[in-house]
Amino acid sequence: MDLKENAKVGIVAGSKSDQETVDKITAVLDSFGIVWEYNILSAHRTPNATAKYAREAAGRGLQVLIGVAGLAAALPGVLAGHTILPVIGLPCAGGPLNGVDALHSIVQMPPGIPVATVGIGNGKNAGYLAAHIVAIADPAVREKLVAYRKSLGDIEG
Repeated sequence: MDLKENAKVGIVAGSKSDQETVDKITAVLDSFGIVWEYNILSAHRTPNATAKYAREAAGRGLQVLIGVAGLAAALPGVLAGHTILPVIGLPCAGGPLNGVDALHSIVQMPPGIPVATVGIGNGKNAGYLAAHIVAIADPAVREKLVAYRKSLGDIEG
């Protein structure tokens, strides 16, 4: 497992095939100077390791987890079920429904175990949402985020 000291965001993908989507997340996090870690864990193939990672995440200083998954997309929900950290679910396109099944799986969580969900394949928004969460406690990230938002147009910080 890739566990980074000082990481604030934990990115967990269900398989290596999600790498292109993960790259979109990490590009955004890097642009804000946010330290992240990335692991491939599966809700179905490595359920014990996945649960352990989620249970230990807060104690290691992570502030948010991003679960990247397609098809049945149980990964974000499994992460959320084992941590009190915010979890962002990122559904991946693919399979016969091109990611719609993953989107529905991630958004339909039981009460008390929420997963914030971004659009299918929208790694950039997963990264931006994680940056917003980190910015709550990190003034340097907040300052960069305000500057970025101002660059988008008529937005006041």
